Amino acid sequence: QVQLVESGGGSVQAGGSLRLSCAASGFTHSSYCMGWFRQVPGKEREGVATIDSDGSTSYADSVKGRFTISQDNDKNTLYLQMNSLKPEDTAMYYCAAEPGFLSSDFVLSSPSIVSNWGQGTQVTVSS
Repeated sequence: QVQLVESGGGSVQAGGSLRLSCAASGFTHSSYCMGWFRQVPGKEREGVATIDSDGSTSYADSVKGRFTISQDNDKNTLYLQMNSLKPEDTAMYYCAAEPGFLSSDFVLSSPSIVSNWGQGTQVTVSS
């Protein structure tokens, strides 16, 4: 059973940085598309950044140039480096893993197909 445990969230002022981590375990498939999604109360969960089994990455337009997704396969850990944070980045951030060879851009735009989620970590950016 896949387990995803996020950490690294917190409160920061606008312009600051945070790095989220996601420790993954229990993978049973040979390939996964991994990613970060976020959600605020009353809104749908949206894709932030994804990385597929080929290493290709995709980003939401709102975070391009500010956020970077990466993974350490030896440590089974996914990261999201968030720079130049804005108040509109405030949300609960979720780590996600979908088995198979799906492309990063497809998973980014299709949170409903993701079958494995972490419990989430809160990011709050104050102005």
